[in-house]
Amino acid sequence: MEIRPLAATAPSAAPGRKADEENVLRLKAQELEASFLAEMLKHTGLGKMQDGFNGGVGEEQFGSFLVDEYARMMVKSGGIGLAESIFQSLQKGAEHAE
Repeated sequence: MEIRPLAATAPSAAPGRKADEENVLRLKAQELEASFLAEMLKHTGLGKMQDGFNGGVGEEQFGSFLVDEYARMMVKSGGIGLAESIFQSLQKGAEHAE
């Protein structure tokens, strides 16, 4: 019985595999930027109940969803450039791991 290392059994350079890995890294970087932006938007008071409009408990509970969606839309339209920096860092880390 022959025991081979796991890396030897996996294809090392499949044509679309690198592109798929880059897409996953880019999506993760965009998610991190969206999380960062959502936290920044929360600190501005976005999503909190206003004095003149009282949506009750529902507004309080769903306000965070609105902030998260705003953050995702900001990233989708270009964001602040944080996702690209994160992507490049993740890509360098993945290259060094190989």
